[in-house]
Amino acid sequence: MIDPGRPILSVSEERPGAELVSKHALLRGQLLYAIRGVMKTTTEKGAWLVPPAQAVWIPPGEMHEVEMTQSVSLRSIYVDPAYITKLPARCCVLRVTPLLQALILEATTIGNDYYPNTSEARLMMVIVDQLHKIEQFPFHLPFSDEPRIRKIINALVTDPADTMTLAQWATRVGASERTLGRLFLKHLGMSFGNWRRRLRLLEAMDRLAGGVSVTEVAFELGYGSPSAFIAMFRENLGEPPARFFSETDIPAGAA
Repeated sequence: MIDPGRPILSVSEERPGAELVSKHALLRGQLLYAIRGVMKTTTEKGAWLVPPAQAVWIPPGEMHEVEMTQSVSLRSIYVDPAYITKLPARCCVLRVTPLLQALILEATTIGNDYYPNTSEARLMMVIVDQLHKIEQFPFHLPFSDEPRIRKIINALVTDPADTMTLAQWATRVGASERTLGRLFLKHLGMSFGNWRRRLRLLEAMDRLAGGVSVTEVAFELGYGSPSAFIAMFRENLGEPPARFFSETDIPAGAA
């Protein structure tokens, strides 16, 4: 619903288990946020993983689907198009600061029946202001429709532990290694190795949030040892898996 008098609408819901919300688009921009659980949002341009303490921003009109492989506790907000000019024009993952988290929880408590020029409306505008300030996170996995790249993407998404080298893939898809390397940089903005590491990181986040052990995840994703996996995780997120998830989990008593 478009209504500049209500800059923010909110939704609070519990999704009890694995679920796929099929492709759809919204009139408002959506900050898809979960206080518990991990979601994956996919568009034609890529996939974004949404762990606790982060949220994915989805601009109005963007066709997307949302996948949940476990129970998820949602506290999401919808921003009227009149207030999104300074927000990203593409999907991205944003860090939810403690202040923004508290504001989102308060917005869901207030509900959507509020009026302009009230204290409730002013709180909603503070949310808009906070969205302009928060930082993006590297939980984006870009896709491409270039036929050779797409063939590799489809295979690795199916089997993230695959260890074929770029040279081996080049032979399989009918291109030279140098050409394939250039195609990854041109169409995905990163090297083949970096893209595969990003895929494995997103897969690891999903599996760890579902309760799979670090050791199991490490071997399932093709790492030679848990320490090698932990080093990759720390390099990308600044801390080991156990600390990351203990710091981003939100107590069960949250609103």
